[in-house]
Amino acid sequence: MSFKRDRVADQIRNILSTLFLRDISDPRLQGLTVTDVKIDAELMYADIYINALGDESRQAEVLEGLKRANGFLRREVGKSVHLRNTPTLHFHWDDTLEHAERINKLISGLDIPEPDPEDEDDDDDDIFA
Repeated sequence: MSFKRDRVADQIRNILSTLFLRDISDPRLQGLTVTDVKIDAELMYADIYINALGDESRQAEVLEGLKRANGFLRREVGKSVHLRNTPTLHFHWDDTLEHAERINKLISGLDIPEPDPEDEDDDDDDIFA
């Protein structure tokens, strides 16, 4: 991404995080985290990835609440980000954390035998030979 797109994406992420923390009264949108913002090259569309940490079951109600609040959120972003056109906001549920947790559980559940100390000594001798 270009420097300008990165800067605008960071601004949008900060603005939305503040709005979710302080200004949104809809209980469906409480406790949301903006995990990533990606903007197209023309700065017309912003893909916003959100997550309700620790509560994956709220996905449908959160996305519905975001759909209803989209106009308000876009207007507030437009007030703070000074661009010719305010980007259209597209909200997506970010399930990256859920995938990472599942992978961590799989890795921790693996039965990996301890290496044999005699085999390690033989390998060291081969390196210096």
